[in-house]
Amino acid sequence: MLVLAFDTATAAVTVALHEWIPGETVRARASADAVDARRHTELLTPAVEGVLAEAGAAPADLSAIAVGVGPGPYTGLRVGLVTARSLGEALQIPVHGVCTLDAIAWASGRTEPFAVATDARRKEVYWARYAAAGVRVTGPAVGPAADVLDGVSGDLPVIGEGAVLYSDVLGGSGAAPDPLRPSATALADLVVARLSGRPGPELLPPEPLYLRRPDAAAPGPRKKVTPA
Repeated sequence: MLVLAFDTATAAVTVALHEWIPGETVRARASADAVDARRHTELLTPAVEGVLAEAGAAPADLSAIAVGVGPGPYTGLRVGLVTARSLGEALQIPVHGVCTLDAIAWASGRTEPFAVATDARRKEVYWARYAAAGVRVTGPAVGPAADVLDGVSGDLPVIGEGAVLYSDVLGGSGAAPDPLRPSATALADLVVARLSGRPGPELLPPEPLYLRRPDAAAPGPRKKVTPA
């Protein structure tokens, strides 16, 4: 079973291909990562083609698609989701969504409580809290960095790019904020874990978690002008 995973919910465009044979170990076949907040559309398709070529696989060999569903900015997030749904429909294979914050948490492998925060722009972060890498307890939510630790007693490590951008608020624990961005390798591993019956974050439909309205909006009706 070949699982193609990708995420475009942050500045990263990350793609990975994993092979899973039920009852056997999962094998990472290929991966590609780039960071460019303005070129998701230009980078994703070549990255997918490159990962498949590196693994010696064709689209018809795929068994499932895994895609990060955010939360994230509208423009970048929709690139990954539209691509995932289009591939799934064309190949007639399932498309599994994963909260992008869950993918970052999963990659951390942490066993103690922590939080994940990513850049939401407008001086805000997308965030969630976890009891462990595969157990989300609060969120996802969007708001000022201070919201991440609101009501928390003691130090709570925060990972993700938001912890770096707002280190004055979220860096109090002194812990390393890695990983900063989602990894398609972790995304694929998470989906395979859930498909094989292991515990972990729930899989979601391939629908966007925007959490707030996009910056762009359709123009409203023209105002009537009364003759002077």
